[in-house]
Order: sequence, then C-alpha cells, then structure tokens
Amino acid sequence: FVCYQVEILDWKTKKQLCFLDKVEPNATIREIRLMFHKFYPQWYPARQSIKLDPKGKSLKDEEVLQHLPVGTTATLYFKDLGPQIGWTMVFLIEYTGPLFIYFLFYFRMPFVYGLDESFTSSPHPVVNLACICHSFHYIKRLIETVFVHRFSHGTMPLRNIVKNCLYYWGFAAWLAYYINHPLYTPPSYGKKQINFAVVMFLLCEAGNFSIHVALSDLRRKGSKTRKIPYPTKNPFTWLFFFVSCPNYTYEVGTWISFTIMTQCVPVGLFTFLCFIQMTIWARDKHCTYLREFKDYPSLRMPIIPFLL
Repeated sequence: FVCYQVEILDWKTKKQLCFLDKVEPNATIREIRLMFHKFYPQWYPARQSIKLDPKGKSLKDEEVLQHLPVGTTATLYFKDLGPQIGWTMVFLIEYTGPLFIYFLFYFRMPFVYGLDESFTSSPHPVVNLACICHSFHYIKRLIETVFVHRFSHGTMPLRNIVKNCLYYWGFAAWLAYYINHPLYTPPSYGKKQINFAVVMFLLCEAGNFSIHVALSDLRRKGSKTRKIPYPTKNPFTWLFFFVSCPNYTYEVGTWISFTIMTQCVPVGLFTFLCFIQMTIWARDKHCTYLREFKDYPSLRMPIIPFLL
C-alpha cells in the first residue's frame, strides 16, 4: 500500500507545525493526534482539534485517513481547544455543589437568615420533604454519573465549568433561600397538592433513571457507535415511542412536580429555564438522529409527544 504524508498547519497562521512521513492509509485521526502529541507534549489529544479546513468542523477520532478527501500528501489544520476536563469530573463538580449548598439554607446557618434564626427548623413538613426530594435528585445524578452514563465526548473546555457551576450552584442557593426562609408559606391546597407532587416527582425520577440506563445499554464501554434507542420491557421507556429524548421530558417533569410541591416562584422560573435549555438539546439530538438514521421513527418529536 501507499503511505501518506501528513502536513499539520496552525489553523490561524497557516504555519507548519509538523510533518508526518510514512503514515499508514488506515491510520485514524486519533492515531494522528497521538503522533502530533509526540511533537508537542503540551497539546494532549483531547486538547486538539484536527480539521480538513481552517474554518471547518473537527474531524472525529474514528475517521480514517484514506477515506478523507485528501491526496497521499494530506494537509490538516490544528486548533488548540485549551485545557480540558473529563465529563465525569464535570458532572461530579456540578452536582455536588447544589447538594451541599441546599443544606446551608435548610439548616439555617448563621450567615443565611441572621443569628436569631440560626439552626432553627421550619414548622412546615413540606420544607423537610422538599429537602429530601432535592437531595435525592442530586444524589441520583451523582450515582448515574459514576455508574450509568457513558460519554461520547470525553472532555469539555475547562473554562466552561465556571459557567455551568454558576448556573447549578446559583439556582440551588436561590431556590433553597426561599423554600427554607422563616416566612415561607406552604402550598395553597395543602396535603393533596403536596402528595400529588411527590408521586409525580418519584415517577419522573424513576423514568429519568430508566431512560439513562436504557441509553447506557445501547453503547458498549469505549464505543462511540450511535444506535437508535427503542422502548424496552420497562414501561418508563415506552415514552421512546413518542419522543427522542424522554430523559429530558422526565427531567422537566421532575422540576414541574417540585414547583407544585413547594409553590415557589424561583423554582417555577428555574423549571421554565430548564425546559428551554432541554428543548434546545432535545431538538439538536432529534435532528442528529434524523440525519444519521434514514429509518428513524417518524412519529417521534424531540421532547413533548405530538407537539414539540
């Protein structure tokens, strides 16, 4: 077979960074990243964006050199993505914060509501229930991060962690401040409203977990191959008949139920913002499924059955 010569240029200056001689035609982009890493140890593979065109999309790790629209002397472009952090660590940091921040308000630390209210407790049972549900939600997320999730993208830019933490941690503090406030009043319809919300919350949490397990089972460890997710024998996965991203549907349902349970305006606003963000993610994923699979079920919508 004919070996390839690969020239890697800086995407902005077009300056040659390295020249790889005698590269096998079946070499993957991941292997080329590793070769490049030997020349520049500071740019580890996860930090590299390798492109065919300076303004084009990054090539995927599994793409093979001989299948790319290049000659035997190939020119590729490198872009530094900056310091990276693994997705598992990202989620652990994002989800641990809200869990502990909420407790600062629940236990009414002296710097929260003042010395007179320090370490006092609310007379309303729903406040205790809200703390249990909020804690359960984030503990479940942490467990899923460690034992269930499999990430197609191994890392994300380190700078994004600050933005993500501000969102999750900031909202956790805002919600907790009002729910645990000494002047907080319970829901208008009392126990009926609270009980309905708790049942809805538990069903949505079970549904969300079931979808995550089903998605994890689709992909073997280390594999990046995409497959169409289908319902299983678990009734919670039957939502796959109607939507592409039922995990987001259940997640929104969780926060709607938490809003009903607490009858708190900040929780409602957080739920609304969650719905907007998850709708954007769901539509992107839905479009990806339609683009990659010609036989993708036509009945499915991104997040809300028959509607959105």
